[in-house]
Amino acid sequence: MDEMLRLVRCFKWFQCRGGVYIKSCAQYIVRWKRRAELYMENHFNDQSTECSVSSDSNDCQRVDQYGFERSEDFNYESYEELMSKHLAAVARRSKKWSKLLQDTVKVEKNVKVKRYVRKGVPCEHRTQVWMAASGAQDQLERNPGYYHSLLKAEHDPKVEEVIRADMHRTFPDNIQFRASSQPCLQKALFNVLLAYGHHNKDVGYCQGMNFIAGYLLIITKDEEKSFWLMDALLSKILPDYYTPTMLGLKMDQEVLGELVRMKVPAVWQVMNRHDVMWTLVVSRWFICLYVDILPVETVLRIWDCLFYEGSKILFRVALTLIRHHQNLISQAQSLSEICERFKQITHGEYVEDCHTFMQKIFMEPGGLSTATITKLRKMCRNRITSA
Repeated sequence: MDEMLRLVRCFKWFQCRGGVYIKSCAQYIVRWKRRAELYMENHFNDQSTECSVSSDSNDCQRVDQYGFERSEDFNYESYEELMSKHLAAVARRSKKWSKLLQDTVKVEKNVKVKRYVRKGVPCEHRTQVWMAASGAQDQLERNPGYYHSLLKAEHDPKVEEVIRADMHRTFPDNIQFRASSQPCLQKALFNVLLAYGHHNKDVGYCQGMNFIAGYLLIITKDEEKSFWLMDALLSKILPDYYTPTMLGLKMDQEVLGELVRMKVPAVWQVMNRHDVMWTLVVSRWFICLYVDILPVETVLRIWDCLFYEGSKILFRVALTLIRHHQNLISQAQSLSEICERFKQITHGEYVEDCHTFMQKIFMEPGGLSTATITKLRKMCRNRITSA
C-alpha cells in the first residue's frame, strides 16, 4: 500500500508542477499513473504486510515499503519532495538494469556494472544482483538441499537458546517480524540463524547477526537465499568479524582510526586527547553493517556496493560521516560529548537522501586503495594480536 501511495503522490506532483522538468519527464507521467492504477486494482483488497484493508490512509503512511514503522516526527512533505526529485533517475536506472540482466542470472565485474551498482540496484533486481555478485548463487547451485538438511540436523541447544532470546529484539518496529503478521518473518529468521550456526560452528551465533539476517529476509523473502548471502558476508567479505574473538571487527575499527588520522586529523586529535577508543563509537556501525544506524534505503544502497565491491565500502561510509561532521565532533569537550555526536551524525537530511549520500562517499574521503586497506589491516592485526 505504501508503494501505491508513493506512486499516486509522484503522479500528483507531476500534475501540479509545470515548466521544463515536466517536459523532460513527460514520458514517465502516463507510466507512473498507470502503475498507480494497476497497484490499486491488484492490491486494494489484499491483506498486505504494510497495511490491511481496514486501515485508513494514515495507518498506511506510518509504515514504509519494507515494513518499518515511521517515527512520530517523520516529515512526509520532505519525503515526497525527495522521492519526486529522484523519480526520473530511478526510472531510467530500472530500465537499464532490466536490459542488463535480461536472459542472465550473472553479474559481470566491470567498470560499467560497478557504475550501475554505485547508482543503486532497483528493488526488483536486488536479490539477483546480490546473489550473483557475492558468489552466493554459485554456492546455492553447488549445494542443492544443503540448507534444508541443516534445519533437519541436531542443533546445539545453547546456540538455539541464544537465538530464541534475540528474536523479540530483532526489528520490533517492523510489522513483518510480529507474531500477528502473515507471513511472519520471525520463523524464517530463526531458521536462517539456526542453520548458519550449524553450518559454521566456529561462529555459531553472534551479536549483530540477527539484524543482518533480518535485512536479507526483508529483501529476498527467501530463507535459502538469505542463508547463502549471509555465508558470503560472514565467510568471504567480512571474515573474522563474528568469530568469538571478533578479530576482524577489532582490526577494521583500528584501521578506521588510522584512516581518520591520515584524512581527518582534527577528529583524530580530539579522540586522542580524550582517550576515546574507536570501538566505543563505531563498533555498532561495523558489526551491524549500518543496519539500525542509517536509514533503510541508505543501508540497502551501501549493501549493494558491499556485495559487489567488498568491505572497503564500510570505511568509505564511516570516513564520509566523520569528515562531513568533523567540526561538530572536534568541538566536543568530553568523552560523553564525543559519543553523543557520533550518534548525531547518523541522523538527518544528509543520510536520508541516499542518492546524494552515496555520491558523497565516493568523493569526500578521496582516494582509498585496496593496497592501503590491506597494509593497514596487517599492521593493526599485528598490533592487536601482540598486545
